Amino acid sequence: MRFKRFGALIGAGLALSLAVSACGSDKEKTEAKTVVQKAKEDKKLTIGIKFDQPALGLKKPDGTFAGFDVDVARYIAKQLGVPESGITFKETTSANRESFLGGGQVDLVVATYSITDARKQQITFGGPYYVAHQDTMVKASNSSIKKAQDLKGKKLCRAAGSNSFRRVTEPPPDGKLNIKGVTLVDANSYSDCVSKLKAGALDAVSTDDLILAGFAAQQPGQFKVINDPFTDEKYGVGIKKGDKETCEAVNAAIQKMYTDGSAKTYLEKNFTGTGLKLNTTVPQMEGCA
Repeated sequence: MRFKRFGALIGAGLALSLAVSACGSDKEKTEAKTVVQKAKEDKKLTIGIKFDQPALGLKKPDGTFAGFDVDVARYIAKQLGVPESGITFKETTSANRESFLGGGQVDLVVATYSITDARKQQITFGGPYYVAHQDTMVKASNSSIKKAQDLKGKKLCRAAGSNSFRRVTEPPPDGKLNIKGVTLVDANSYSDCVSKLKAGALDAVSTDDLILAGFAAQQPGQFKVINDPFTDEKYGVGIKKGDKETCEAVNAAIQKMYTDGSAKTYLEKNFTGTGLKLNTTVPQMEGCA
């Protein structure tokens, strides 16, 4: 009788062990699922975008979304098999894009996300889907800042989580201009920068020309872009680190978006009339190593 009970206990323990092992395996499989697999199986994706950037990523008063990044996100999702109704847009800021991808709050980020070596250490980038250029925006009445070097002795916005100010004030490799004597004024976001610029709390905002053009177009006559670009800003699609399958699928979608004319349509829809020269040729993909 004792041997039977002992055997039963061993059998029960083995069964429990196998069950836990199987559960763990299922969990690992779930965690290892790529965005491509999730899109195919669930027909749903959560995509991080900016909510406060006119012409790029903007949540309108009626709760809908508009802008170039939004159009790109919808196009990529469609190529992955997800209809527009299956997309949930989640607000991401410059400060939380990496943590949102790493923590699984979003599947992709399409949010004026410049590809940098430092960011590549934390996430995988698809793209770029556009190459912008850093420029500077001032009040329309400002005649003292005509080129980037005129920022010496001026107050420049430093948006949380953004690297743009570094390219103005720091030496290479992070910086491009290495301008001394610039006073940095902190802001929560670029929309906050623009509010501070309008209020006179700072003299200039320097970041990607598409971002600046969107804000300038939103408030005609208030601001002007000085048209003195000094960098190439490759906008990438943020993906969780190591998801090569999704990176390759995103790159294929971006290339198709340009060759079928959709990218040109999106750019013209969002930026015609801003004075920006728009590039509608297929960007050189960075690769998915």
